[in-house]
Amino acid sequence: MSVEKNPTTGLTIDLFGPTIEFLTAPEDAQSDFCMLKGMIPPGGFVPLHSHPETEDFFILSGKVLVLRQDNDRGDEWIEATEGDYVHIPVNVPHAFRNIGDFPVIQLIATTKRLGQFLREAGRPMTDALHPVTPEDFACSAMVGARYGFWIATPEENATVGIHF
Repeated sequence: MSVEKNPTTGLTIDLFGPTIEFLTAPEDAQSDFCMLKGMIPPGGFVPLHSHPETEDFFILSGKVLVLRQDNDRGDEWIEATEGDYVHIPVNVPHAFRNIGDFPVIQLIATTKRLGQFLREAGRPMTDALHPVTPEDFACSAMVGARYGFWIATPEENATVGIHF
C-alpha cells in the first residue's frame, strides 16, 4: 500500500449522458468508500432517484440544480456552483440538472455498494454518442431494483421538470 497522487482505475462509464470516472474501485479492499469524478454535460440531468446509501458531492466547476424531495417542504431545487458541497442523506429522493453552458464536474464520495451499482447500471464509454433508449432506462431501473434503489419513471421525472 502506498500514497498515490491522482489515482484512477482507468474506468469511465456513460450513465446515459452524465459520465462517472472511478478514482477508486468499488471492490478495493484498501478503501472504505468509493471516490468518483462525475460530469454532467450542459443540458444534461441525472433522473430522480433514491437509495439507502449516502452520497456527497463537491462541485469542482459548473452550475447544477439539485432537487431535494422532502415530505415537509415539498420539492425544492437548490443551485450549486463551484466550491459548493452537497450532502444527500440515506433514502432522500434527488435529481440533478445542469443549467449552465459548461459541463458540471463534481467529486463524489459514496459507498462501495453504490459504486458497484453505477458500474453495473452504466455502459462503457465509447467515442460515439448514443441516445438513451427506453431499454437503457428499463435496464438501469432493473439493476437499481436489485440493489434496493428507487428510480423514478419517465412520468414521475416529468412532474419535476425532467424530460427524457
